Amino acid sequence: MHDRISLSRCLLLCPVLLGLVACSERPTPGWSGYAEGDYVYIAAPLAGRLEAMAVQAGQTVVKNAVLFALDAEAERGASDEAAARLVSARAQATNLDKGRRSDEIAVTQAQLAQAQASAVFMQSELARQQQLVTQGFISKSRLDDASTAVAQAQARVAELTAALRVARLPAREDERVATQATATAASEALRQSKWREGQKQQTAPLDALVSEVFFRAGEFVPAGQAVLALLPPQNVKARFFVPEAQLAQVTPGQAVLLSCDGCPAPIAAHVTRIATQVEYTPPVIYSNAQRAKLVYLVEASPDSPQGTLLHPGQPLDVRPAATGRAP
Repeated sequence: MHDRISLSRCLLLCPVLLGLVACSERPTPGWSGYAEGDYVYIAAPLAGRLEAMAVQAGQTVVKNAVLFALDAEAERGASDEAAARLVSARAQATNLDKGRRSDEIAVTQAQLAQAQASAVFMQSELARQQQLVTQGFISKSRLDDASTAVAQAQARVAELTAALRVARLPAREDERVATQATATAASEALRQSKWREGQKQQTAPLDALVSEVFFRAGEFVPAGQAVLALLPPQNVKARFFVPEAQLAQVTPGQAVLLSCDGCPAPIAAHVTRIATQVEYTPPVIYSNAQRAKLVYLVEASPDSPQGTLLHPGQPLDVRPAATGRAP
């Protein structure tokens, strides 16, 4: 009789237990994490004394706003010198593209006219000497002297004619190429000097928050040393850890919700990175019995300007967006 009563109770309780099991839901996955920021460190490629700091920590700057300036007196002097060398090189190149000056050509023309007149005179003198030789008034040697003088006068005319032609021509091609190359080199030297001068003043590469300032005006800044750190709003992200058993529930691009203390509402975000290597938290011996303690680092970026509510190091609770439940 007692066995029959126990069996009846079991039959009555089984539907209730099955209903409870059927109504129970799997717990909504939720993960703990924190906010992180990818900082942009601004430095100058050249060393120098910090002449002016235009911003301060906590200030918001816009793209291309001046951040700081180093002493650039030496660079300005080098730029001025390079500019003067460029002017000189270009003037030389232009000068070789032309002939001689008009006054120089006029001098050569006057010399040529004088030589031509002298040649005409010597030619007439030679004719007169020939008549005197024929008449026997002078010796034949005097005729030879007159012939030589005519030849010299004609040679002088030819020389000045050639000089005048050359004076009207530009320089030789090789010289012109050389001067053009010198002018190009001077232009590149000026461009380098201007670049060095410009690097002494740094501007914001994008809209950002000035997170830290590492130097003050008057201090010497080594080349390549960061002077300040910027935190663009889009560089704030969430980092959280997903247990190995739940990793299959997380995919790149998946929508998640970020909750933080003081946030008026969950912040929508999407998964941007899933680490390829497992981590221990805390470190344990790798075994099948402890595999539940293995976690993977996952990163997510906020989808809206509400991401500015997050601060690096701030604790976060993360859950899949589709569930609508808090972790």
